[in-house]
Amino acid sequence: MKLDQLQESNKHLLLKCISGSQAYGLALPTSDVDIKGVFVLPKNEFYGLDFVDQINNATNDEMYYELRRFFDLLLKNNPNLLELLSTPEDCILYKHPLMQEIKPELFLSRLCAQTFGQYAYTQIKKARGLNKKIVNPLDKKRKTILDFCYVVKGHQSVLLAQWLNDMNFQQQDCGLVAIDHMRDMYALFHVSQVVDTIRFNGIYSSENANDVLLTSIPAGVESLAVMSFNKDGYSKYCKDYKLYWEWVEQRNEERYANTISHGKNYDAKNMMHVFRLLNMAEEIARFKRVNVRRSERDYLLKIRAGEFEYQDLVDQAE
Repeated sequence: MKLDQLQESNKHLLLKCISGSQAYGLALPTSDVDIKGVFVLPKNEFYGLDFVDQINNATNDEMYYELRRFFDLLLKNNPNLLELLSTPEDCILYKHPLMQEIKPELFLSRLCAQTFGQYAYTQIKKARGLNKKIVNPLDKKRKTILDFCYVVKGHQSVLLAQWLNDMNFQQQDCGLVAIDHMRDMYALFHVSQVVDTIRFNGIYSSENANDVLLTSIPAGVESLAVMSFNKDGYSKYCKDYKLYWEWVEQRNEERYANTISHGKNYDAKNMMHVFRLLNMAEEIARFKRVNVRRSERDYLLKIRAGEFEYQDLVDQAE
């Protein structure tokens, strides 16, 4: 089953709806139109080796769930699927008569407190993560191992790069020997201390190296310095660097520009969804129904416009 088959014909389609901000009543002129739906597989695919439980396009703007997968997620009180089943009439593009028998109240349970609450919490984490990225940007130029190595100098330490510069040494002409019983501590040597036939491996192999290199040093040669490598700090930096620049490359520039424009340094759309989800959970508990179209639209759009401080919103959500 391919996406184009569902787009061309309703033969295997049970439900097709406009979802997301359009269904919530929270769409802006720049908002995308998201499509979600439910389908059944042909018998030969359902019982064969080509079973698929979800079909979507590259950007996930259009997504369809196989019927069994749909029920499985409903029984787990998945917020997205409960919303899909409760889509307002004006956002339903196609609905098979069978779907009239599948009602949201058949699936609602106390589990909604956990699923909607956890989903809201992930939105807070996303907003907090963006705040961290904005406040602590990382330079495009990647740091190297040298930026996390220090040399003992008297009662102080100096950055290895500075020490090498003071000594007029190149890192590739140096050699390291691990010091016993001292984690990430090394005795440092220079090629000028030994005969030309002995090869030194340098401090590291390349600017993207994950660890320092060791060199076999002849007995009797005295080290020029003791070096410490903050390996944990370097590993964390490499992870943060990768995540940060992947985020920069993949971020929605229009949404990011909106975040910067309101000056609050958090993703206001994430925070808007926090309150939408919490309000929906409360309504499920009180009225036993899923209200997709939001009555508090004006308040939610004020959050999206960045009219509130981040910590105030977090405190309200708590």
